[in-house]
Parts: sequence; structure tokens; C-alpha cells
Amino acid sequence: MKNREPEYISPRATDEPNLATKEPESPQTQPSLLQTRPVKTRTRKVLTNTALRRGIISVVVFLILWQIGAGFDEMFGITVPFVGLVPTPVAVFSGAVQVVTELTFWSSWYLSFRRVLFGFLAAMVVGIPFGLLMATNRTTKGIFFPLFEVLRPIPPLAWVPAAIIFWPTQELSIVFVTFLGAFYTIVINVVGGAEEIDKRFVRCARSMGASGWAIFRRVIFPATMPSIATGAVVGMGITWQVVVAAEMISGGGEGGTGGGLGFLVWNSYVAGVIPQVVVGMISLGIAGYISSEILRALTDRMMPWKRVS
Repeated sequence: MKNREPEYISPRATDEPNLATKEPESPQTQPSLLQTRPVKTRTRKVLTNTALRRGIISVVVFLILWQIGAGFDEMFGITVPFVGLVPTPVAVFSGAVQVVTELTFWSSWYLSFRRVLFGFLAAMVVGIPFGLLMATNRTTKGIFFPLFEVLRPIPPLAWVPAAIIFWPTQELSIVFVTFLGAFYTIVINVVGGAEEIDKRFVRCARSMGASGWAIFRRVIFPATMPSIATGAVVGMGITWQVVVAAEMISGGGEGGTGGGLGFLVWNSYVAGVIPQVVVGMISLGIAGYISSEILRALTDRMMPWKRVS
């Protein structure tokens, strides 16, 4: 009987586990890269945003110059023109701390926002179709555009007395004046944007058999969207200017109490509380900025070709 040679066993076969049969790690033990990376990326983008840093620096520099200019009289006995008559940022901050705890302050925010929203939405609903109709129909433009151009130069504030007389409530009169502030701007931008469309695009669509509705939906309306967005943003700023003046003139609406930010500024001026006047002005600026940024975000989502990857 032949002697069998001993089999050679590699040390690696006994020391190392078989990689093919090795069980994968539990998902709970693996780092969730998909969850951590987006958060880190967004945070890094915010921290490294050059525009954000410049904006913060400009605000800080403005506050420092404001503090120095307003307090120059107390420090050196010399009054700086214009700025020296304004309360210091410290005094305004103290007034803001006192005002924000009052319910009437937030009620004024709500009333002004509601009036701006209703007036602006009405201007968009009426102004965009009206502008597109005048831009695409010569007969309609020939009938309505001359009258539109006659009424457009009239300041919206000139309509306040007539609006108070003709509308049944002061609330409706304020909303109507706010509507006028945005209406003319939206219409003139829509008409100008639609008339600047290259006629070759329309002719090309017609040559391929597109219907009138398809041309409007696929060519005219998308090409007019940038002008609509511009008119909407500009109109939003005008509505805030108009609603403040309308609230001041009309006494803030029904009852004259809690009548919006414009009425708050006017009441503070009459009472001689100048820091509260500045708080109201800053509130108006913040409200207008928030409204414009929301509007820009909405219009950008309606124009996907503007997004930069």
C-alpha cells in the first residue's frame, strides 16, 4: 500500500475568512453618506456664499455709520445733517423690543400683508390676461390702449379720495388703490414683453401646423414669462408704497385701530415716538423684501430654463 503524501494547507486558507462568503455589514453600522453629505454641502454653500457675506458686511457697516452719525452730537457737540436727527440704532432696538410684544404691532403686519396680497393678486389676475390680449390683438389694443395710457400717469394715491367715496368700506378702498399700484406696471410689462417676441418663432410654429392656442401656450406665454416676472416684482414694491400711503390717508381702515403698518408709522409720528416710527419703517422694508423674494422664487420655478446647475 502506497504512502499518501500529506496535503499542503495554505495558512491564508485558515487565517483569513472567505471574502465570497463574508456577510455584509449591517446597514445600521455603515455611515449614511447620502444623509450627511447634502447637509454638509448646503451648510458649506451658505457659509461660503460671497453675496451673503457682502450683505452682512454692508448691514454692519451701515449700522456703525448710523450709530456714529446719530450720536455725533452727544460725543462732539456737532449735529450731522439729517442723520443727527434720527434716533440711534440702540434707541431703535429698545423701541423694537417694546413694540414687538404688543398685539397691535402684529395685527398691523397682518392687515398690511392681507391688503397687499389681495390687491396684488387682483392685479395679476386682471393685468396679465389684459396685457396679453392687447399684445396679441390689434383691435383690442387700438380700443383700450389709449384709455389705458391716459389713466396710467395718474398716481394711485390720487384715487384714494374717490375710492373712499365710491367703495362701500374703507378696507375695499385701500385694496383697490393697492390694486392700481401694481396693475399698470404689470400690464405695461406684459405688453412690452409679448410684442418683443421674435415673429419668426410664431411663423415657424404656424408652418408646422400649430393651432392658435398651441402657439400661445408654447411660444407666446413662455417668451413673455420674464417680462411678467419683472412686472410682478416691480409691482409688488409699488403695492407696499401705495398701501402705506393709503393707510395713512384713510385712517387705517375700519375703526382706525390696528390699521396696518402705515397707520402705525403715522400714529407714532403724531405721538412723537420717533424710535417707533423707525421701527415701522424697518418693518415695511422687511415686509417688502420678504414679499419680493417669495415672488422671485415662485417665478423662477415657473421658468426652469433660468436654473443653473
